[in-house]
Amino acid sequence: MKKYTFLFLSLVYLIMSCSGSKSVSMNKDNTSKTPFVWEGANVYFLLTDRFYNGNPSNDINFNRTKTPGKLRGFEGGDIIGITKKIELGYFEKLGINAIWLTPIVEQIHDGVDEGTGLSYGFHGYWAKDWTALDPNFGTKEDLAKLVKKAHEKGIRIILDGVINHTGPVTPEDPVWPSDWVRTGVVCDYKSFENTTMCTLVENLPDVKTESTQNVELPPFLTEKWKKEGRYEKEIASLDEFFKRTGYPRSPKYYIIKWLTDYITELGIDGYRADTVKHTEEGVWADFKKECDYAFQTWKKHHPLEVLDQNPFYTIAEVYGYGISGGQDYDFGDRKVNYFQNGFNSMINFEFKWNAAQNDYEGLFSKYSNALNNDLKGYSVLNYISSHDDGQPFDANRVKGIEAGTKLLLSPGMSQVYYGDESNRSLVVEGTNGDATLRSNMNWDDIQNNSETQKTLLHWQKLGQFRRKHPAVGAGVHQLINPYPYTFSRIFTKGSFTDKVVMGVDLPKGRKELPVGDVFPNGTKLKDTYSNQNVEVIDGKVIVDSEFDIVLLELI
Repeated sequence: MKKYTFLFLSLVYLIMSCSGSKSVSMNKDNTSKTPFVWEGANVYFLLTDRFYNGNPSNDINFNRTKTPGKLRGFEGGDIIGITKKIELGYFEKLGINAIWLTPIVEQIHDGVDEGTGLSYGFHGYWAKDWTALDPNFGTKEDLAKLVKKAHEKGIRIILDGVINHTGPVTPEDPVWPSDWVRTGVVCDYKSFENTTMCTLVENLPDVKTESTQNVELPPFLTEKWKKEGRYEKEIASLDEFFKRTGYPRSPKYYIIKWLTDYITELGIDGYRADTVKHTEEGVWADFKKECDYAFQTWKKHHPLEVLDQNPFYTIAEVYGYGISGGQDYDFGDRKVNYFQNGFNSMINFEFKWNAAQNDYEGLFSKYSNALNNDLKGYSVLNYISSHDDGQPFDANRVKGIEAGTKLLLSPGMSQVYYGDESNRSLVVEGTNGDATLRSNMNWDDIQNNSETQKTLLHWQKLGQFRRKHPAVGAGVHQLINPYPYTFSRIFTKGSFTDKVVMGVDLPKGRKELPVGDVFPNGTKLKDTYSNQNVEVIDGKVIVDSEFDIVLLELI
């Protein structure tokens, strides 16, 4: 019987593979003619602990009861809370088609003071056990449900992976063995070696990712697994991984295995890799290879849940990389191409400056030219604020409308950091360091503040247009007219073509917009921003609205 079941599932998978995105699917986006395109994705980035508390019963674990510095302890946000907002349609209304969560693996149990007040690992970057979820965030069952609910709405899930370092050492959290980590030299960032073979800060043990030496598991980890009744299962899984791959049992391969298990088990769609420039680039080429294998394995065993035939997607955080650098990051004494070492996209730390220093056309044309030439086949992830960038585009949240327009209409991927769309405060009195960037999501303002609601509506309109049209983020930009400022984006992939015409900084009231040769005379169009239909006459359309922005699409 098992033999026939396997043959049936194999046949189903083969049929689906041949039919591409028109295969059996869980969401309407992928049964329509519009494909999901990573290069133009609208990504929502959130701190799991700061978004929404869906289960107050998991707020305290491991006796984490010390008084932390302001916004440096666990605040209660969890995976269940994110899932609730998915089910309520919050992300759909915002036009989001991918959600990036901060790491959700088990964190060190105690806290440390790095000079800014006692901190717990609420942010997720202080791993103690990569194979388990931190109970403050939730369970693997919670995460499985989140992935399922997101996929049902055409939203991909990106997890955050750390290979570079463990969590800090505390009385409750022993240091990993010396053949796993180094604890001595702190990075000075003056060369490749002094950026990779060193600790980021004091008391943040650096994983010896350059090592090819076989190492034993840390005693504290094996003891922990035995107490939890899963030692044999974890060891068997490790044995199988190393037998299949032939890799040495060196530190990086253990962690790669543990991170890619979440793909095999849950079908997550992408990874954002943390502190990439602090490891040798070959680490990430191997990571991507195992991510691809895990994703194909998951698809093979879950044929009816496959969204489309997009490959697994990886995004690099190489702190300081900007789009102007092209494919290379310069360490001073050598350059490294991370795109050719496992990454589809890189976070673009330059965008906030470009957005501030350029007009719309200067910004849009710069990015289109870069992405369709030197970076063709890859992408960058643009942002205006983030969890560890102390110089955001709009620190005082007084330019929410402009920020949304520049971010969401720029070529490349867009990163909406939670609260960008709702003017969540980035200046919090009493905080030290990056804690001010990590306040709780301002749900009360969304419910009760009219200015917040106005900003949110703007982000929703632009986000929905972006999600519906791959041309916005992944298409080729073309100036149509400098004033009124009008431009087109055209995206083509195989037999699919998407065309849009947009105008920003326009006069309010009646406005005439040329559409160039994008749409011929007689074409019926819709301005989705004002929700009115128009027709192309003499190469232009007339829109009469109270807004200074027009988003034109075919009806």
